[in-house]
Amino acid sequence: MAGPGPESRPAGAESHRGASIELADWRRRIATLYAEVRDRAADDPAAAWDHWRAVREAMYREHPQSPVPAGDRPDFRARHWPYDPGLRFEVEVEADGALDVARRGGSPPAPAILPMSVGDELAFSRIGRVTIPFPAGSRTLDLFWMAGYAGGLFLPFRDATNGHETYGAGRYLLDGAKSADLGGDLAAGHLVLDFNFAFQPSCAFDPRWACPLAPPENRLDIRIEAGERLA
Repeated sequence: MAGPGPESRPAGAESHRGASIELADWRRRIATLYAEVRDRAADDPAAAWDHWRAVREAMYREHPQSPVPAGDRPDFRARHWPYDPGLRFEVEVEADGALDVARRGGSPPAPAILPMSVGDELAFSRIGRVTIPFPAGSRTLDLFWMAGYAGGLFLPFRDATNGHETYGAGRYLLDGAKSADLGGDLAAGHLVLDFNFAFQPSCAFDPRWACPLAPPENRLDIRIEAGERLA
């Protein structure tokens, strides 16, 4: 998504008051969109996805804080694979062993430094992992929390579509700093991971954006033919 946080433009870009008001509006609309998605998906995940696609495409085409370069916005059209109900999961967040040691009085785990598309590295905390029962077999991804800024869950991943149908450095599924959160069950410690809602980082549209990228442990050896695509 657009705006500073896990992704940001180079320092000093669009720092005037008008851009700040535009950014506040962008965040407000995205937060509203994901609240609507969580509500609608309780009864009809595919209908929630249709709504998500339509609103995002309109914002990417029309909003002044769109990550798409201004000259490309009028003709922008989002592309997605068809909705696949077999790629929606509710999974348990498994504790990270290093975190368990820290809770027992040991040394806290070292921050996770994720690779960046450009610019300075960002620190995250690895808070656990999720095992996802894909049709091709279970795979595990690490789950992160952004150490600074507004915090928030962060789940980037790479898969075998990267560099062909999707951005070469991967996509995002959750980005809580920008309200990209599909919900979950607090009591059960579960998260909803619906890969039909996977989206490209902002740097996929304009290399001026600085985006954290998926680390090696979040690189899947299978194709995830769901969510947003570039080709």
